[in-house]
Amino acid sequence: MKLHELKPAEGSRKVRNRVGRGSSSGNGKTAGRGQKGQKARSGGGVRPGFEGGQTPLFRRLPKRGFTNINAKEYALVNLDKLNVFEDGTEVTPALLKEAGIVKAEKSGIKILGNGELTKKLTVKAAKFSKSAQEAITAKGGSIEVI
Repeated sequence: MKLHELKPAEGSRKVRNRVGRGSSSGNGKTAGRGQKGQKARSGGGVRPGFEGGQTPLFRRLPKRGFTNINAKEYALVNLDKLNVFEDGTEVTPALLKEAGIVKAEKSGIKILGNGELTKKLTVKAAKFSKSAQEAITAKGGSIEVI
């Protein structure tokens, strides 16, 4: 087989239907849109969710709860992720971002107690869970709330 003999698989490529190109094409004149009406017009059609004047579903359903605009979202880090650092390292948010453990700092970093910590570290973060706090100090490390 040579490069000029390459052909796409049968049926994998379909010719685009060009509408409004004469009556003999089968899709001339009204271009497959039928005659008159909202959907026949340029820019016509209804918005998503429109139900022909009937109250739309999203307005019929009850609304629940609210979103607190002042809520703080923390970047969560589990203890077992901190094992990548050497003994005695000072773990800061910048270091966690550099190591690729967190993508974005958000409102700060919260250390959670999931997994087992094997190193002695000094961890600086915005928040600590109780179990994470105990695990870090049990290994001889220290925590600092920033």
